[in-house]
Amino acid sequence: MTRMSCLLGFSVCFLFVGLVASSKFEELFQPGWAMDHFEHQGDLLKLKLDNYSGAGFGSKSKYMFGKVTVQLKLVEGDSAGTVTAFYMSSEGPNHNEFDFEFLGNTTGEPYSVQTNVYVNGVGNREQRLNLWFDPSKDFHTYSIFWNQRQVVFLVDETPIRVHTNLEHKGIPFPKDQAMGVYSSIWNADDWATQGGRVKTDWSHAPFVATYKDFEINACECPVPVTSNDNAKKCSSSEDKKYWWDEPMLSELTIHQSHQLIWVRANHMVYDYCADTARFPAIPVECVRHHH
Repeated sequence: MTRMSCLLGFSVCFLFVGLVASSKFEELFQPGWAMDHFEHQGDLLKLKLDNYSGAGFGSKSKYMFGKVTVQLKLVEGDSAGTVTAFYMSSEGPNHNEFDFEFLGNTTGEPYSVQTNVYVNGVGNREQRLNLWFDPSKDFHTYSIFWNQRQVVFLVDETPIRVHTNLEHKGIPFPKDQAMGVYSSIWNADDWATQGGRVKTDWSHAPFVATYKDFEINACECPVPVTSNDNAKKCSSSEDKKYWWDEPMLSELTIHQSHQLIWVRANHMVYDYCADTARFPAIPVECVRHHH
């Protein structure tokens, strides 16, 4: 399928081969658990958390490279102790994973978003920032863009994190495992809010996260197929061109780089690269490149 794509906020659009998936939840996803905690209201999907259960869903297919996007309105009011996650993940002990985790807070305190990247089963690459808006008041767009050069986390098309391919430095990069797309809401009051000091107040339940406008513009991978075959299928060649392999998408634009600098300078509250108590030796990917 072809499509005009301006998917990373670029002013120039190109026509490339790719997969464009519908924004209808039921065409892309299926409930993973606690179906009685799902509520459909027209084009909206609501996931509920109460003191019995949270809820979650996952994509029907696995994907390699491209962009996944959701519009999400987070839990309103006192959301302390709750976590709403939107993420991509492969399977198995050596899995790859790209995480958005939205950490609730007491009323009036800022919502935090924590991102993490797992490569070959190893994570511990947390970054945390306070959003520059109240994500519980309206819908905002959250996206993960992934190609063979970089993984980019975007909020309303503003990059908040880049994980760059540094294989030439001997650092593994996630590019050989197809990944599903998932979201869930659950109670994590042992750590989520102010280090676990603030607990979930169940008198405010149910806690509700609201979704709309799902989009997956990526390379769909048959299951089971070997990782090598998937990588070959989802990479551009002379007879097929995927939009995510275009050279201009191998790194951020100058404008996007300035946006990322602004986010880091004004909104970042934790970066694993700077946590010398946790990592006395600076993680090798942090030495030359700030993710």
